[in-house]
Amino acid sequence: MKKSALVAAIGLSLMLLTGALSGCSSKDAASGDKVIYVGTQNDYPPFAFTNDKNELTGYDVEVVKEIDKKLDGYKIEFVPSGWDAIFLALDSNKVQMIADEVAKNAEREKKYLFSDESYFSAQSVIIVKKGRTDIHSLKDLEGKKVAASVGDSYTQLLEQYNAKNGNKIILKYNDTGTSSDNLQDVQNGRVDAYVNDPVMAAATIKKEGLQVEAVGEPVQSDNINLVFKKDEQGEELKAKIDPIIKELKADGTLKKLSEQWTGGEFIPQ
Repeated sequence: MKKSALVAAIGLSLMLLTGALSGCSSKDAASGDKVIYVGTQNDYPPFAFTNDKNELTGYDVEVVKEIDKKLDGYKIEFVPSGWDAIFLALDSNKVQMIADEVAKNAEREKKYLFSDESYFSAQSVIIVKKGRTDIHSLKDLEGKKVAASVGDSYTQLLEQYNAKNGNKIILKYNDTGTSSDNLQDVQNGRVDAYVNDPVMAAATIKKEGLQVEAVGEPVQSDNINLVFKKDEQGEELKAKIDPIIKELKADGTLKKLSEQWTGGEFIPQ
């Protein structure tokens, strides 16, 4: 995506300015706390996005801010970038954690650490141009063009379906495209459908006035976790943050944030 490429460049510039490119977290001069850089998008409402005041906010961002309040010895700073750059940043230790609606799966667990505690439950739905009546299920997508972003959970779902069913869904990869770009492609007929989270879709549809809609039943539900690098520092962060997420569940903080940002309670038990 042109926009995502620009965002990624901005994110990298921020890291250069903060010293995150040194290959490790740093110390905050005022407090002495260790600074942890967190990768997230800034164009994925209502989970992580830049608002009208040019502030990074959204459900995932506000959850991390609540974690930061309870995380002794650490200070969290966000590094916004495109989805395509987030895992590369974690691999190179430019960020030490990802908070970006990432679903835990076996393939990702081979390479990364995930929080034991999930902080959101995300569904996967099929989104088509409003008024279309021929698509209701993954089976109906066979022979159709479907927008896909490289490496995200929704694309992996489609790739797994294709692997089992003879690659019958035509995936149109947009490795630099935002979810908004993909939804616009659906509206404009460049693709037949897009699979993503209905909460994100509803927020983007409302904001941009798109003539698209979710159809059929959810095709999958995934618990969402924080992601860490698989190393000593990642293990240390995970051990400190898991009890905090559990506490935020128990005291109702996650429920309140979910209702505020998504309009419903999507907190896994």
